Amino acid sequence: MEMLRQAMAAHQAGKFDEAEALYCSVLKADEAQYPVLQMLGVLHAQRGNYPEAERRLKAALALNPNDAGGQFNYGNLLLGLQRFDEAFAAFGQALALNPGLAAAELNRGGILMSRKRFGEAIVCFDAAIRINRHYAEAHCNRGHALQEIKRYGEALASCDAALAINPQNAEFHASRASVLHHLKRFEEALGELSVALSLQPANAGFQYNRGNILFELKRFAEAVAAYDEAFRRDPELEYVEGDRFFAKLMICDWTNHAAENEHLVAGVAAGRPVARPFVFQAVDSAQAMQTRCANVFADHEFPAAPYLSTGRRYRHDRIRVAYLSADFRAHPVSHMVAGMFKCHDKSRFDITGVSFSPSDSSAVRQRIEKACDRFIDVGDMSDAEIAEMLLETEVDIAVDLMGPTQGARPAVFSCRPAPIQLIYLGYSGSSGAPYIDYVLADRIVVPESEQKLYRENVVYLPDSFMGPDSKRAISPDTPSRTEEGLPESGFVWSAFSNSYKVSPQVFDVWMNLLRKIDGSVLWLSQYDAQAMDNLRREAHVRGVGPERLVFARRVTHNHDHLARLRLADLFLDTAPLGAHSTVCDSLWAGTPVLTCTGATFGGRVATSLLSAIGLTELIADGLPEYEERALGLARNPQLLATLRAKLVDHRDSFPLFDTKRFTRHVEAAYTAMWERFMQGQAPAPISVPAMPRS
Repeated sequence: MEMLRQAMAAHQAGKFDEAEALYCSVLKADEAQYPVLQMLGVLHAQRGNYPEAERRLKAALALNPNDAGGQFNYGNLLLGLQRFDEAFAAFGQALALNPGLAAAELNRGGILMSRKRFGEAIVCFDAAIRINRHYAEAHCNRGHALQEIKRYGEALASCDAALAINPQNAEFHASRASVLHHLKRFEEALGELSVALSLQPANAGFQYNRGNILFELKRFAEAVAAYDEAFRRDPELEYVEGDRFFAKLMICDWTNHAAENEHLVAGVAAGRPVARPFVFQAVDSAQAMQTRCANVFADHEFPAAPYLSTGRRYRHDRIRVAYLSADFRAHPVSHMVAGMFKCHDKSRFDITGVSFSPSDSSAVRQRIEKACDRFIDVGDMSDAEIAEMLLETEVDIAVDLMGPTQGARPAVFSCRPAPIQLIYLGYSGSSGAPYIDYVLADRIVVPESEQKLYRENVVYLPDSFMGPDSKRAISPDTPSRTEEGLPESGFVWSAFSNSYKVSPQVFDVWMNLLRKIDGSVLWLSQYDAQAMDNLRREAHVRGVGPERLVFARRVTHNHDHLARLRLADLFLDTAPLGAHSTVCDSLWAGTPVLTCTGATFGGRVATSLLSAIGLTELIADGLPEYEERALGLARNPQLLATLRAKLVDHRDSFPLFDTKRFTRHVEAAYTAMWERFMQGQAPAPISVPAMPRS
């Protein structure tokens, strides 16, 4: 007994070598000593020697299978081995032997959380709290689970309960900050993270979360600093490298751009979660890397859940289609789809809009609501509740209008609430998810040679995969150049893309154009103040006066923005990630667009749009040709005037803005998907034939 006491004292003091030697000495005298086998197993687990730990713990349980503590220790080992089903069973056995073992309930809840079974996890955490109402970790974990199912008020109360028990726990403050973040109480969330960092200054995760909140507040320079600190402390922290890169792009900070770009590509190639797919779109890479990033993200963050609709075939008078998005508001996606919603053949299709965000009372939101057979606001519902709702309403086809973008709810689709699921428009690429059956595209954005890169089956629409709204209003009154801060004379290049799309390589070309075309200006969107300052500085470095960059004033109404686009002489696309809805804006306003075909879906959108409107002469192959064509148009006013006239003529005679025809193509795709499913056939690539002009 004395030797065992010495062994346990050494173990408790962290003297593992001494403790192991003493435990083994005790066992030499008697190998059937249950407590010694237990402690030796725990010691091996602490040292990371899991095979030996399992051998010792199993030997102990063979001697005494009815010891709750032994079953609990074995469950903890199985957790470390990521054998979650066995661990869950071991904790259950421990609870059967000792119902008062609160830690076993906590661990079972943690396993259920990892499976995204949040409601069941809450039951476990509640049980742990009933056993011990002062169990702070159980209160905190309950808050996590409640947050996941959007019950933020209750989640905040659970975090408060945890902090009331232990106000010096940094993780509890960070958890409360996370709930406040979701409640959009950003300043309070930053305050909680400050407390957490005061308790754990070296915690990279806290800095990363701080960066996320600052980014959402559009305080991008501060976000970069927070991401920098997080990345410095833990370069392997998931997604921090990509988010730091993207935040720098938001303020046009291109320091170490090429090296950071290359490092991100290498991380994705290695299958590491270094960047979210939306962020990685702005990274100069091949389409194979873009889809790999999406695959890694989907597998890591939103793996397939138990399917709800497997084998269900509904026989409705009309095919039931549900469109899901957080962007049914004054947003480019809504401006793009409003016309299609209006043009849907309601005798054949039953249309439901499912909104993740509340109404902004915009005209486009009201137009979309009116165009749907039903419109449902599900912002306060959990992912599981939304999926159940889609199942109960017997939706045939669920359309994800977001993909892996901010505000999306991929977990809804992971439950497969509809027998047919597809991604369209909101994200230019693959969802990366095995439960998304189709992606709507065209042969330019997804060449047939790249079909194999996509987990989805590619549906080829004729012309372009985009169907801009032909009913978008443009104010009849074009403002003056002076009103828009532009010079009265001189060539106006426009580039109304987001700041993160302005790469240093395309900016080099733009500055070449300004130097070579006297009196010309570059008209850009109004960015973050730091971004505008950085671009002015970058222009000066390239020998261009900062005053030749004109940042557009903000306007309230989209029809006024479209009207002012007429003032531009030529819209310049970005690279490697191109403009999308802004290309449609300019073409609809009558301003020609010059593009450079990229290597990815996101870099080929303008090429698709220009091809569908019959302006292929505005498609360059590489940046040198892009610059050459831009100069040629700026130096030849007659040629540019001819192009503008051609654009105006083609808006009415070419497919791009024929919204009714485009909608018929989409409906033909839906019908083909539905017929395959009803015939018991697996999803497969689909090619939609071109229909006559409407």
